[in-house]
Amino acid sequence: MSEYFFDYLSSLVKEGSVKRDEPMRAHTTFKVGGPADYFIVPGNEKELSEVIAYLNKAGREYMVVGNGSNLLVGDHGYRGCIILLYDNFNKISVEGDRITAQAGALLSAIAHEALENSLTGFEFAAGIPGTAGGAVIMNAGAYGGEMADIVESAEVIADDGDKVTFSNEELKFGYRKSVLQVRPVAVASVSYKLKPGKKEEIQSRMEELARERRSKQPLEYPSAGSTFKRPEGYFAGKLIMDAGLRGYRVGGAKVSEKHCGFVINYNNASASDIMDVINDVTERVNGHFSVRLEPEVRIVGEF
Repeated sequence: MSEYFFDYLSSLVKEGSVKRDEPMRAHTTFKVGGPADYFIVPGNEKELSEVIAYLNKAGREYMVVGNGSNLLVGDHGYRGCIILLYDNFNKISVEGDRITAQAGALLSAIAHEALENSLTGFEFAAGIPGTAGGAVIMNAGAYGGEMADIVESAEVIADDGDKVTFSNEELKFGYRKSVLQVRPVAVASVSYKLKPGKKEEIQSRMEELARERRSKQPLEYPSAGSTFKRPEGYFAGKLIMDAGLRGYRVGGAKVSEKHCGFVINYNNASASDIMDVINDVTERVNGHFSVRLEPEVRIVGEF
């Protein structure tokens, strides 16, 4: 059965685009993670649609990823199919004050296009290390802005392989969430509605935010960005610091001294090291302040 499954999957995409036992450490910004049973790299929307439809029909577990910037995969891997959009779904187009980006396009690349076309509104996202698809699914945000403010619509591939368009309202954005987190769909592209602005002012704001990130975030270490969601009425990083956990470590993973809201891979950490730090921080903060932190990072696979 597994040989038939592999062969059929391979027939849906370009030759060599399906692999077995692909190490996920090569596809996450944490630089950890065991092998995915199957690793699929569709070349276009037709291939993506056919793969999605087949996996749902076959009842196979799967997950769509971009550049793995918000993902922690267990050391023993993922018992399912990883569909990677980062390599081939990265086209960006601009028409008037609207930018449309395929799901695998980096937010930094979209921000560059906004700058080159003197469009304002995307500055907050220029330094978020994610892709268009993942950002709309989790309503990524920073520095007072979030995707809900600028996304006009998202085109997604439903479980039967058909393309469906979700408007901003239909996406039902909330804090670090959208309806796409609970719907069985794969984002194909996202359209953003921005505003005309002055190029010098846009560039100045991007440079200002980049300086702030460099000064306050541990960008020199592998991580998934901010590890915990912001609990209502608090800041996760301050709670972690006040609980005495600055620099707390397990194996090669630790709470960043530079920003306590980041768990970093500072010395060849395993996924289990990172998971242990996340769990220990959660329990310690809850014990001190009766506030239970929730991971912002997506945790999958076997640890």
